[in-house]
Amino acid sequence: MLISMTGYGRAQATAAGRDITVEVRSVNHRYFECSTRIPRAYGYLEEKLKKLANTVITRGKVEIGATIYNVDVPDAQVGVNAELAAGYVAALRGVKDALSLQDDLSLSSLARLPDVFLVRKAEEDADAVWDAVRPVAEEALSRFVAMRKAEGVRLYEDISGRLPVIAGYVDEVEKLSPQTLADYRARLYNKLKEVLGDRNIDESRILTEAAIFADKIAVDEETVRLRSHLRQFSALLDENRPVGKKLDFLVQEMNREVNTIGSKCQDVRVTRLVVEMKSEIEKIREQIQNVE
Repeated sequence: MLISMTGYGRAQATAAGRDITVEVRSVNHRYFECSTRIPRAYGYLEEKLKKLANTVITRGKVEIGATIYNVDVPDAQVGVNAELAAGYVAALRGVKDALSLQDDLSLSSLARLPDVFLVRKAEEDADAVWDAVRPVAEEALSRFVAMRKAEGVRLYEDISGRLPVIAGYVDEVEKLSPQTLADYRARLYNKLKEVLGDRNIDESRILTEAAIFADKIAVDEETVRLRSHLRQFSALLDENRPVGKKLDFLVQEMNREVNTIGSKCQDVRVTRLVVEMKSEIEKIREQIQNVE
């Protein structure tokens, strides 16, 4: 089963007094590369999220986004800097006595003075936060993987349908190869007959030239290897594990064999078949760029 490297998954839940949303998205990439978008206060979750993603993703450029809002858990704790407030009171009353001012000092006026109140972010238990975030992240990853598998089915159907087409072209190349040699021998015989006129034609020379030509245009090894690559490719499509790198290697090898066939054969019919095979292989190559 093929798995696409493109996918998206989202999950949301309220747990432990927090509203949590996690999104996972990815595009194709040669290796596993993961980045996160999470609130700065929860930066300690970054490595945990990356490790969790890596348990189900082996290749792809992955981005994980998370938002965490406290619903029932206080975001901050408010305190009073009593020592500073006492200092303010003493200083103000000193000025009052020195300048004979009216004492209208009140709690509201004191509260407006700088740094009387201390606001601290409420302490949070990192393990408790992770225990709340993890199930949401796992659900997002589950939906993400499901989408990747669905896309993988489409890739499988497209690629597996092209393999027999290429195999059919290989059949035609193998049928045309003997005919190409026969046509060459006929052309060589007619050319010699035209040059020599009524004189006897050296049949052994024709056989020798034909043998040399046959060796140059022989594509038996290439077609055998190409068929082997097609069988291996088909087998890999059915494996239940990431095979993208192996498929990419086989596509390169298939393309190499087809190019060799094209360089050896001088028959226009074989050239057309080579063009068709290269076209199908290129379409497969484009598809497997997105296979994990």
